[in-house]
Amino acid sequence: MNPPLPDAEALCTALAEALRPRIAPATTALVGIHTGGVWIAERLQQLLGLHVTPGAIDVSFYRDDFSQRGLHANAKRSHIPFDVDGAHIIIVDDVLYTGRTIRAAMNELFDYGRPAKVELAVLVDRGGRELPIAADYCPHTLTLPAAQTLALERGDGGGDEGVLAFRLIEK
Repeated sequence: MNPPLPDAEALCTALAEALRPRIAPATTALVGIHTGGVWIAERLQQLLGLHVTPGAIDVSFYRDDFSQRGLHANAKRSHIPFDVDGAHIIIVDDVLYTGRTIRAAMNELFDYGRPAKVELAVLVDRGGRELPIAADYCPHTLTLPAAQTLALERGDGGGDEGVLAFRLIEK
């Protein structure tokens, strides 16, 4: 039997409240990992009233399994619209699993400059770490078998436009 899926919208609100006392709205910058992390970063920017436009990173070329997996069919362009040097940056993603995606995001981020501080915010930590990486902000933990993936989706029309929801995928 599958565990109940977390409410992504409620988790975004909880994540914003966890971040609020630890950020400076005028200077803290968010960088979302494509695609779910970008959606969450956009939502957090609105909820927190951050002045800095969020950045977006696609880690496709920085993954340590690139030679085996090749380029993802939906690779996106990375875009960081602020000066990384000396900035307080929070990397945002939907689900933390092995830690390899976060490592790849940090590698790319440092190609843009040297931040003063980098933190990690995720909606869900599903365990299964392969690298020593942990989220600074995470409102929900969930244990899933390796054969299952938790995917964040965003409604694109009708009454659910922009609404975030998790879906369980069997590999």
